Amino acid sequence: MSSETRSHAGPALLSRLAGVAVVAAGLIVAGGAAAVAAPAAAAPPPATEPTQGPCAYTPTPDEPAARPVPLPPDPRRTPDRGTVRVTLRTNQGPIGLTLDRAQAPCTVQSFLHLVRHRFYDRTNCHRLTAYPTLKVLQCGDPSGTGSGGPGYRYADELPTDLPPAPTDPTGVRRLYARGTLAMANAGPDTNGSQFFLVQSDSALRPNYTVFGTVDAAGLATLDRIAAGGIAATPEDPAPVDGAPARPVEICRAKRGR
Repeated sequence: MSSETRSHAGPALLSRLAGVAVVAAGLIVAGGAAAVAAPAAAAPPPATEPTQGPCAYTPTPDEPAARPVPLPPDPRRTPDRGTVRVTLRTNQGPIGLTLDRAQAPCTVQSFLHLVRHRFYDRTNCHRLTAYPTLKVLQCGDPSGTGSGGPGYRYADELPTDLPPAPTDPTGVRRLYARGTLAMANAGPDTNGSQFFLVQSDSALRPNYTVFGTVDAAGLATLDRIAAGGIAATPEDPAPVDGAPARPVEICRAKRGR
């Protein structure tokens, strides 16, 4: 997510969820060396200019890819109708996703590109939050640090129809409902590869692109992960934001069921 989540709920979602409050502050952060070995294929030459289509995927040479991947295709007419099914096969169970092109066409296009290039395979979901108003699992960083990304960024496609969060008397935060699939970020227009899955209704500023939903089997998997809690550290024996106590690995992300 982003830093917002951390301040309100925790660190890296938000680091790209901001890593969400950032989504609590660091659900999601881009950049960082990969901790997981990259596929054997030779790395493509790094792009230096944004793509020329409407999505304008922009290289981030100061934040190199955590795993080699080319820029996504960016046709003149970005597909913006229909849904696409993607399944995350994890060591904790399947997580089925339905991507909605109408909600966020550039985001869906990028996500499918990363799936096609197996960017998410053999990666860990590095962050779980258990704040009263923020309960999410953040994934999508091959480095496992919360700061890794695909070596490019692109603009937000922010939701405009989310209802106010009933837990926020200020009316600023919106309801990211259970089962929402959204991008983590490190600030405006910094989307990359990190995303978060909402396990329970959460309250966030509407600063995170929503691009799909999690199916019933996926929610059951998220519930099992959440029930395991968050790994304790010497500094915090009962954390509400950190690595899942039951490590979560995306063994394979694939289009379809």
